[in-house]
Amino acid sequence: MTGTYLYTYGVTDDGSFEKDIPGVDDATTVYTVDYRRYSAIVSDIETMEPEQTDENARLHDDVLQALIEDRTVVPMRFGMTFKNGRALKGVLRGGQRAFRRALMNVDGKVELGVKLVTEEGVDVDRDAVREDVTERLGGVSDERAENDLFSDRLVVNDSYLVAHEDREAFNETMGDLTEAYEGELKVQYTGPWAPYNFVDIEIEAQ
Repeated sequence: MTGTYLYTYGVTDDGSFEKDIPGVDDATTVYTVDYRRYSAIVSDIETMEPEQTDENARLHDDVLQALIEDRTVVPMRFGMTFKNGRALKGVLRGGQRAFRRALMNVDGKVELGVKLVTEEGVDVDRDAVREDVTERLGGVSDERAENDLFSDRLVVNDSYLVAHEDREAFNETMGDLTEAYEGELKVQYTGPWAPYNFVDIEIEAQ
């Protein structure tokens, strides 16, 4: 391994591995640093403070997306870098209980993003729309997280935690929503993402 520091994407309990996946700061290989049942997913980089460019942010997400299809991952926020394997294993050792809880909560599930945006010049009953969307999608998901409504035209900006076996039903419900609000609201559906909005673990890089 040629890098000096360990850039960390997330934690899994699915065992050790090494894969040729493009990573942050021109990394070409992603591998695990293991402590007992937990494995931190890392790549080698040459700085403790990688620049949060659009490219690096995309690569961070791309690595996670490549891995979540066949294993459960607790994602780390961008920029988590450790000086060496010893420091990283210390975090895995100290966070065992928190990682166990988080992995159980998101096991076999992915995050899906749902936005509804008003068409130009259209007024809608925002509360009624939100209630309708929440009710429809609540039946085909495990949890919902509300995100910021950062635009006047944004009516819904939610993330849903969805089990793999419910993905088809969720997709069908999204199709029904698109049809129901055609001409009034533009439906934007993204994912699958690593479940950032459903993991509550605070870790400092070291």
